[in-house]
Amino acid sequence: MDEKGGGLPPYTAVAPPPPAWKRKKMRRSRGLKFLAVACMGFIAYAQWRQLPSRNEPVDGNVTVHGLSVQRLHDDLTTCAKLRQKPQDPIGEGRQKNARYIDGHAPTLIKNATVWVGEPAKGTSAADARKGKGYSWIKADVYLEYGLINKVESDIAASSLPQGTHVFDAKGRPLTAGIIDMHSHAGVDSLPSLDGNEDTNELSADITPFVRSIDGIQPNDRQIQVIKSGGVTTSLVLPGSGNNMGGEAYAIKLAVGKPDGRNETSAADMLADPERNWRFMKMACGENAKRVYGRIGEQGPTSRMGESWEFRHAFEQATKLVRDQDDWCDAATAVGVHNMKGYLPKELKWESLGALLRGQIHLNTHCYTIPDLEAFVDHTNEFKFKVRAFHHAHQTYLVPEILKRAYGGDPPASAIFADNMYYKAESYVGSEFAGKYLWDNDLTPIYVSDNPVLNAQHVLFEAAKGHKYGLPYHAALASVTTAPAERLGFGNRLGKIKPGFDADVVVWDSDPLEVGATPVQVWIDGTAQYEHPIVLNKPVPELILSDESTPTIVEEPVDMNSVVFTGITNVLGDIEVQGGSKDAKSYSAVIRNGKVTCVGVCADEVRMASTSKIPVIELKDGHFTGSFTAFGSQIGLNAIDAEDSTDNGDNVNVFTRAEDALTLDTKKLHAAYKYGVTKAITAPKFTGGQTHHGTSVGFLTGATNPLAKGAIFASDVAVHYSLNPDAKEAEGTPSLTAAVGALRRKLLQAATKLKKNETIEPADLYAESTFLQKVVNGSLPLVLTIHNADIIAAALRVKKDVESVTSSKIHLAIFGGAESHLVAEELAAAHVGVVLAPLQSYATSWDQRRALSGAPLTNGTAIDALIDAGVTTAIGLEEDWLVRDLGLLAGIAYANGGGKLSKKSALELVSGNVYKILGAKEPKVEEGHFVVFEGSPLRIQSRVKAVSGGLGVVSVF
Repeated sequence: MDEKGGGLPPYTAVAPPPPAWKRKKMRRSRGLKFLAVACMGFIAYAQWRQLPSRNEPVDGNVTVHGLSVQRLHDDLTTCAKLRQKPQDPIGEGRQKNARYIDGHAPTLIKNATVWVGEPAKGTSAADARKGKGYSWIKADVYLEYGLINKVESDIAASSLPQGTHVFDAKGRPLTAGIIDMHSHAGVDSLPSLDGNEDTNELSADITPFVRSIDGIQPNDRQIQVIKSGGVTTSLVLPGSGNNMGGEAYAIKLAVGKPDGRNETSAADMLADPERNWRFMKMACGENAKRVYGRIGEQGPTSRMGESWEFRHAFEQATKLVRDQDDWCDAATAVGVHNMKGYLPKELKWESLGALLRGQIHLNTHCYTIPDLEAFVDHTNEFKFKVRAFHHAHQTYLVPEILKRAYGGDPPASAIFADNMYYKAESYVGSEFAGKYLWDNDLTPIYVSDNPVLNAQHVLFEAAKGHKYGLPYHAALASVTTAPAERLGFGNRLGKIKPGFDADVVVWDSDPLEVGATPVQVWIDGTAQYEHPIVLNKPVPELILSDESTPTIVEEPVDMNSVVFTGITNVLGDIEVQGGSKDAKSYSAVIRNGKVTCVGVCADEVRMASTSKIPVIELKDGHFTGSFTAFGSQIGLNAIDAEDSTDNGDNVNVFTRAEDALTLDTKKLHAAYKYGVTKAITAPKFTGGQTHHGTSVGFLTGATNPLAKGAIFASDVAVHYSLNPDAKEAEGTPSLTAAVGALRRKLLQAATKLKKNETIEPADLYAESTFLQKVVNGSLPLVLTIHNADIIAAALRVKKDVESVTSSKIHLAIFGGAESHLVAEELAAAHVGVVLAPLQSYATSWDQRRALSGAPLTNGTAIDALIDAGVTTAIGLEEDWLVRDLGLLAGIAYANGGGKLSKKSALELVSGNVYKILGAKEPKVEEGHFVVFEGSPLRIQSRVKAVSGGLGVVSVF
């Protein structure tokens, strides 16, 4: 071997001679010194041998650095967990659902019409997105061990285990359970009480460390109400009061022994007991800066400040993640015994660190373009994903921003169908957002934000999404498969397939039809109702999944004259010429904004054609009178939460709505476009759903109050509120005081009336003058009340005042959540009720005895009132509902058990309002009508034309 190459010498090499010092004799002095050094070295060596190795514990439990060996090993185990990214839990291949309770018998659902939730095998992804391959199939569904075991035709009961429950669906539609991906059920319990309010932890703007599960009330009554709408899973989020709200939890809505569970606890409600994925809520925009912004004291006070709060928090979490990774790398390389410290941990940033590690599914509340853009920038700066933007009113305007979010998978948009205008960041929005998002290859998901909307009817949001242009399969997916996938449960929830959780709903009608109601709900294979109320409905007519969605026409074309043909139903209060209303097809001829003929109208149509008047052929045309919005703030408000756009509160003053009527707003444009051409609005007392003063009747299409015919009644009614808000007024600290004050005012007015005192010019519009008109019966008195006991008190006041006068007070109730409890008394007193909301869900204590409807209760308030002979109408508790008035009438019609005709159902949102008030209604002959394709009472109806008494017809 070449020595120059650095190799070892060969074995045969001769040993070199000894060094010179070995060949010489050592001196004595040097020898003594050498011996001393050797002794000292021996002593040092002996001591060294008695010390523990730097790699060994001092006593087996503590290292040389004084650290616990067990804790270090635990930390090393934690390292593996920190670096482990969760996977979506499996569905197919399981023998048993982890939530299954032993002893529960299997169930066979026979004769169902099943929506599987995915296209037929072999359908390409492109075709599937267009809706191809989706269909309803006839099948039986077998549930066992908490799982869907079989989906097949004609499963023989004899082939199944003894004791199997058999449920006959009778051909009804069957879908997977509905998933609501934005709820506060359990943390914002209903009825709302301060002591039960646990939605937001507002001690700081950045609280990623708090957890919604720690505030969930399993016995929140609203959980059972929500389930009765077919909702089986909810993502319970912290609120949006701060930028980082905390961790969220997905729960199933089966609670305690009545629902087939062994215990009553939030832990038992977890949709995934193995907790594969974690969830988190953040929020951009108005809320945090409003809640925390204190100029000169604390922030954020602006969106700029919010971005800093986000980035600073992410920076802290990033540092923690980096420090942890460094420790884990070092511990792996040199061994835990050599580490001089423990694994860095900080509970405050643990959950945010988990987000950065990809272990948490993030849901972020963001409305506006700057909020969305800033947050997307945060995702790319700190490398984390967003599963969905919530509320997301403006996402449809900026699909390209969503598509550049970190991770290559654009966030979904968890939206309302048409709830907007309630604050500045919701002012820009579109009911067509779902369709626009879908057309841009993005994912719309409809949510409730319960209790903002009643999650019992979150499916109605998806149905409206379909009405506004979203394809049928995508609309149904928006509350089933889409949220399941975004939650990481795409292999377990949202479909009717073997291996999926047995969360199943059988419906009494197409699930996207108006009024669709569960017949039975199963969660983990256990039926939730022993004796459900089943509504009397005809055999379901399923909506066909149409691959071609309607063209969106956002703005109409105004015409003075037009002819509509192909009208199959005339539902307006107008004479049909040349035939009976049962004829197969009619026409409607409009000249100069007025109806000149509805019916066969052959001569009129011929003359119109020669005059080159446009002729529009309708598909299943419906002609009806227009609708009236009663009880909302439209005309007095543009953006609910913005004082500068609002008339303001009238707590201690009595005012007239006409004096501040403001027209040509977005709310009024929306009302008009959906057939609401008339409105009656009163000043608010304090906040929404309260009233104080006289209401004004006006046309929603008018551009200013002085326009010809813009105001059809200056003072329609006198309004007071006798709900808990009444305690806010000066001099009425209690409800007893408020009722007493009203009685006293009315009796004083009766006294003045008896004296026949002359009214001074300065008092022509005074409260006392209007109350004299109430007492003599010439002006109606409308009281905003929900509580049955206070309604009873109001009836006593009416009787007390009438006992000293010779006239009857024309009393009406607005609100009426508990009016069913005094329906007979209301009928006897000839007092009408305007229900608002139509379907109360006991949001406040004074509504706590509201009826939620089937399958829990036999009808709702409207059914009890109509049965008792009370004149009933549907009002608006919030302004955004102006688009939905026809559909609300449709719910009453569909779920009324045949007690309402189509025409009488539409009277609930038109003529009945005026009957209750004793007021004159602007009629069809005066140019107030709507033309639909499809029934206005059904989800697939489309407004084709509106005329609002202004001499023009707006054609879509």
